[in-house]
Amino acid sequence: MTEAGSVYGQALYDLAAGENLTKTILDQLSMLQHCFTVEEPQFLKLLSSPNLSKQERCKILDDSFRGMLHPYVLNFLKLMTEKGYIRHFPDSVDAYRDNWYRDNDILVVKAVSAVSPTAEQLTRLTQKLSKITGKSVDVRWHIDPSVIGGVRLDYDGKRLDDTVSHRLDAVRAMLKNTVL
Repeated sequence: MTEAGSVYGQALYDLAAGENLTKTILDQLSMLQHCFTVEEPQFLKLLSSPNLSKQERCKILDDSFRGMLHPYVLNFLKLMTEKGYIRHFPDSVDAYRDNWYRDNDILVVKAVSAVSPTAEQLTRLTQKLSKITGKSVDVRWHIDPSVIGGVRLDYDGKRLDDTVSHRLDAVRAMLKNTVL
């Protein structure tokens, strides 16, 4: 996460918290982040373009989002555009989300496996982690065929690795250190 993204995300979170709008703003920021990174990745490049004046870029934002977004979110986009930091928008959303998760006692868990889990597996994992940590859990699943099988969990600075590739590495290390 960039420093600019962190600073801007924190500032918007503080503003939203003072107005009791943190969840509303988070939902809109998350939707925009998805749109800007997945559906229309060129939009942020357009807003960073030196070929357009700041006023033209802000007008694009007004024309695109006025009446659809909370004024704080629209003004946030315009401010980042005017200051030349709009390319840090995804980082600012991540910083905002981190603050919201912290304040709402939600733990983000990165799960890595070779295949996607079933809905039942995901539910069981989420419930078990909630029970262990005493927090609500948001599991972000990533697929990595190199783990071969099993699952690796990263959360709160900890790593629980029960993947086949990890076990094979342990066996490899043990064999390497075995004296015959």
